[in-house]
Amino acid sequence: MTMPFDVTPSGQACGATITGLDLTRPLDPGSVTALRAAWLEHAVLAFPRQAMNDDHLERFSRYFGPFGDDPFIAPIPGREHIIAVSRRADEQAPLFAENWHTDWSFQATPPAGTCLLGITIPPRGGDTLFADQRAAWAGLPADLRERLRPLRAIHSARGGYAPEGLYGEADRAGDRSMAIRPSADALATQVHPLVRTHPETGEEVLYGCLGYIIGIEGMAETEAMELLLEILDWQTREAVQYRHEWEPGTLLLWDNRSVLHRATGGYEGHDRLLHRTTIAAA
Repeated sequence: MTMPFDVTPSGQACGATITGLDLTRPLDPGSVTALRAAWLEHAVLAFPRQAMNDDHLERFSRYFGPFGDDPFIAPIPGREHIIAVSRRADEQAPLFAENWHTDWSFQATPPAGTCLLGITIPPRGGDTLFADQRAAWAGLPADLRERLRPLRAIHSARGGYAPEGLYGEADRAGDRSMAIRPSADALATQVHPLVRTHPETGEEVLYGCLGYIIGIEGMAETEAMELLLEILDWQTREAVQYRHEWEPGTLLLWDNRSVLHRATGGYEGHDRLLHRTTIAAA
């Protein structure tokens, strides 16, 4: 029997809140199907006031696909598929994931989704911003859409996770609380279409952005960077954004195939801890 639940759209470019479900209890197949439909429609789903533990988080994640691989970040002790997104109250390292991105787009088969469970949430700050790439694509001028449609973007983790990257050896030697493991493997590249068709909805979307995208196949570096900067403005303008304000016990599920996201700060002097799983593409 399908469990009823309510879907309340955020009123912003994407995102919705789901109430009426207790995620500490197993979900029936009908409810999972209905949730997947809501996920595909709204791209980001928030489940507030959930008393979930790591077992519940893993079970919920598996409803949407197999676990994905999380390179360069070690899992929490005793788990293979959960990483901690953490920051101490006194931490001075640069904020983690502050730049726009879609998770692990540098992989040959990037993940479909991400789950993030709020455990220790500061009284202020730490919002997560999302940018709907369906809306971003639809808002582009027609001539720019035609220019972008045939292009293939070169993705790499080198800027973040290579030994010389932002989270590289120098960062690791500092006071970073997250278990980041930089590696020369981050120097590898992977090519994906800049404009993708969502595999479940059939919608055209812009995929990825400057950051993990380090170039455009067959295009000079200067020209590629100029183009990537130009479209980044379109990809992240306020009209396509959703701002998620965290509360303890909130679970967030988002679709990496249709949104970008980034972290924000503003919670200096407070500990922050969230547990994250990655959902592989089916």
